[in-house]
Amino acid sequence: MTKPWISLSGIGVFAVLLLGVAPFVLTDHWLNNLGKYCCWAIVAVGIGLVWGRGGMLVMGQGVFFALGAYSMAMHLTLETAGDRIPGFMVLYDPLAPLPAFWEPFRSAGFTLLAIVVLPVVLAGVLGYALFKRRVKGAYFAILTQALAVALAILISSTIRETGGDTGLSDFKYFFGYVLNDPANKLMVYLIAAGLLVVCLLAVWQLYRSRFGELLVATRDAEERVRFLGYDPANVKLVAFVVSALMASIGGAMFVPIVGIITPAEIGAAASIMMIAGVAFGGRASLFGPALGAMAVGWGQSSLGSTWPEGWTYILGLLFVVVILFLPNGLSSLPARIAAARRKPDAQPTPAAVPTAAELEEVRS
Repeated sequence: MTKPWISLSGIGVFAVLLLGVAPFVLTDHWLNNLGKYCCWAIVAVGIGLVWGRGGMLVMGQGVFFALGAYSMAMHLTLETAGDRIPGFMVLYDPLAPLPAFWEPFRSAGFTLLAIVVLPVVLAGVLGYALFKRRVKGAYFAILTQALAVALAILISSTIRETGGDTGLSDFKYFFGYVLNDPANKLMVYLIAAGLLVVCLLAVWQLYRSRFGELLVATRDAEERVRFLGYDPANVKLVAFVVSALMASIGGAMFVPIVGIITPAEIGAAASIMMIAGVAFGGRASLFGPALGAMAVGWGQSSLGSTWPEGWTYILGLLFVVVILFLPNGLSSLPARIAAARRKPDAQPTPAAVPTAAELEEVRS
């Protein structure tokens, strides 16, 4: 097991690179892209907790990503529109009033509260219903992915209320700050990068706590944990809720950085891409999920723009190769290289087998 101070030092180095070095060496374009990767990395850190340590394959994190993203997008849309009805609503019905569920999102405080409370409540209710009934494995993965697909379809079909497939975009302000200002763009990036560091610290603390030990024990021997007097459902539920909260935070910061949110960012394909990043980096390690998500995000930005159709196949091939040859992700590669270089222990010399002539001489 990695010593705690080594992981903590790694978080410190990671924070220095993101917050102290990147803003000075990257162009505005790539800094904005790095902010987008940080949002995906926040989601991946939560997936690493619930999948890597808890053994629960969550393929529907797009649901909680959407809660944070659309909460933030609704507030920014209303902030841009001012006292008027948002432009996409006027386009379909100039006389239609603002939907009632939009009105509270005029408040910045309510928006921030919704980003935190909505995923916690939904994950709490969903997790309690599933874990208490001992739903796990493939059934749990399929169910969570089905929820992401259902939510994406619902948003696509409510074009007058949510913008449908076109989504919400054209944001001018971020809590009073002009988004086109380079200084404010830098501020938004620093917030996203800072939240990623905070999430890494939170998960690092959870890993080394008694809860982290119980989570691993629940993954490896659920019945033994139950016999020791702990309820595995409660342990899983806490991890699932924390993961959902991180996904919502990542979605909320994704909106001002990218400038748009559509159902394509929350459906099955998006959720699978989040899982692929975690698997690529190494789901059981602390930094693997974040680095893997950032690497996959970079691949999507670089290859997806030049070869959009082929990028999907590359992502699928990458996922298969990692599962077959590096089941623990790239984070396990240094340990495997070190093990390969290590000299094998000296093997005892096998005893000489007597020949037939020698056996005959012994008998005589």
